Amino acid sequence: MLLLKLLVIPGFLLLISLAGKRWGPSIAGWLSGLPVVVGPILFFLAVEQGPAFAAQSATAALSAMFAMITFCVVYAQAAQRFNWPTALLIALLSWTSVALVLSLIPASLVFSSIAAATALLAAPYLFPAVQPLVSGPAPKSDKLLLRMLAGAALTLVVTLLASTVGERWSGLLAVFPVLGSVMAVFSQQTRGPAFTAALLRATATGMYSFAAFCLTLALALPHWGWSAFALGVAVSLGMLLVTKRKAAPRPLAATIEPVAAKLVGGADRTQQP
Repeated sequence: MLLLKLLVIPGFLLLISLAGKRWGPSIAGWLSGLPVVVGPILFFLAVEQGPAFAAQSATAALSAMFAMITFCVVYAQAAQRFNWPTALLIALLSWTSVALVLSLIPASLVFSSIAAATALLAAPYLFPAVQPLVSGPAPKSDKLLLRMLAGAALTLVVTLLASTVGERWSGLLAVFPVLGSVMAVFSQQTRGPAFTAALLRATATGMYSFAAFCLTLALALPHWGWSAFALGVAVSLGMLLVTKRKAAPRPLAATIEPVAAKLVGGADRTQQP
């Protein structure tokens, strides 16, 4: 399991980095919504603590979507004004504050679902309006290696803490912004604040997949046992496909052609007797 923890997150970070270079921040952020961190953590918790413990942790993880989207929004806004250490500090403090409040609220799947839905629906209106430069130099190999090492280290810390602090905090820590922190910092360093904001905005869109996974586990684990993980992955991938249209960047031609058609049409009508 240790080897799995060390390989899954770095490998996914490499995939997202390559996707960002090939297709831009929208697709990279959308892919990061997959439950690649929370999934293994909840699986390890189910193995070590039992399915019932993991189901309660999944309920807490669902409510922690509010904290995760808070991190994304705050970092995106702060990155427009500050360098990455300050932006990261502000965003992590925001995540911690929201997580502390959530930890004081009695566990409830209804509350967790409402918190997640509220954050997901509000997120598009809270990010800065920026136009990123998609093209740019590819991240250097040493930057990619450092990014992957940082992801592995954060994953180890979170999983070690999650197994010792109880089901409520286990679920909250499972949604600690491991991928978000690493991606945001390196994106701001290499591509600038506008690219970072677009990446985190797309991450919030991809988190519909994340929420679907947590909700499925919370409902199915007590009854279906280990089969719930297979169902959760299937539902998560289905939700990812549903949100693909929102994440896909709109080609410039698709924006220009309708406008041009309206202008031409308007010109023809004015020339008619």
